[in-house]
Amino acid sequence: MNAVKIPYDQLSLKALHGVVEEFVTRDGTDYGEVEVPLGSKIAQVLAQLRSGKAVIVFDQETDSATILRSDDPLVKALEG
Repeated sequence: MNAVKIPYDQLSLKALHGVVEEFVTRDGTDYGEVEVPLGSKIAQVLAQLRSGKAVIVFDQETDSATILRSDDPLVKALEG
């Protein structure tokens, strides 16, 4: 994988919202018995990005972005 971290604050608000919305609406991202509104999911992910608990990772091979926890081994590998 040829990936790079993208600082969330380097994206326009529109681009950031698009990345986060696409992430929270992916198949398989709904877990639990209580439906969480889309706006709440987006706000939760944005808060994790701002706090440093999550990061945006762009895969140059697949031309796609995802959001990972900061302690994910892939993120650690990108830093090392």
